[in-house]
Formats: sequence, C-alpha cells, structure tokens
Amino acid sequence: CGKALLTPVAIAAGRHLSHRLFNEEKGRKLNYENIPTVVFSHPPIGTVGLTQAEAEAQYGADNIKIYQSKFTNMYYSMTTRKPKTYMKLICVLPEERIVGLHVLGLGADEMLQGFSVAVVAGATKKQFDATVAIHPTSAEEFVTMNWGLSV
Repeated sequence: CGKALLTPVAIAAGRHLSHRLFNEEKGRKLNYENIPTVVFSHPPIGTVGLTQAEAEAQYGADNIKIYQSKFTNMYYSMTTRKPKTYMKLICVLPEERIVGLHVLGLGADEMLQGFSVAVVAGATKKQFDATVAIHPTSAEEFVTMNWGLSV
C-alpha cells in the first residue's frame, strides 16, 4: 500500500488480492513497475517506465539510448495554432529494450494504454521498427521514430 495512488492501481491490486484469497493463486501480486500514468491536461501528458535520469542511474548513461521526436500533429495542419507533440523512447543497450516511453500531445492518453502493454512485455526498439504504422496518427511516430537508424 502507498504505491502509485491511482484508482486503477487500487482496482488491480484488489483483483490480485481476491485471486490470492479465493482462487488459491498464492504468488499472484501486482507488479508496481511500469504503471502507465496520464496527466489529463491540455495537451495530455503520458508516461510509462523510467525517466531518462532514472534509466541513467539504474543502467549507466553509456548503456542507454534515447530516441526523441517533436512535430505538429496532423489535426492542427489546417489551423493557425500549431501546438507540438513530443515523444521520447528510453532504451537499454545492447538490445535496445524500451524501459521508458513518454508523450506530450493530443491523444497521449489513448496512445499510452497500448504502448504500455509493449513496455511491460519488454518490447525492443527493433520490434517497434518492425511494426506497421497506422497513418495518419500521432502514434505512428513511436514505430517510425528515426526508422531504425542509429543517430
């Protein structure tokens, strides 16, 4: 208790507890790592996994690779207001396992749920690169970011 004070976390912890108590699944406990979090601001901000500072502290700065992108969402292409969308992937070398995914911009709240599954499952940048993008969406940027090129 006292970890990640969010309603969905409490619901998930309660589900795990009921499985332990009533289904005799003794080892079933909620993993408190990689809990996706969204700030429902305008624009929304979403994050799952480690920040760059946390990844550097845990793995060493030389053992992480950062991918970043900043662009104007197509939604705003015909408007005079051009807010930016920011995305960041934090990967651990050498396999480039994604340990952090962060987004600020239109649709961040919806994108994060799906990408959180990938982060929890231990997806790599190579797997993201091998995923066909859905166009035109902002989410496609996560699977086309730098097109697998080393920068």
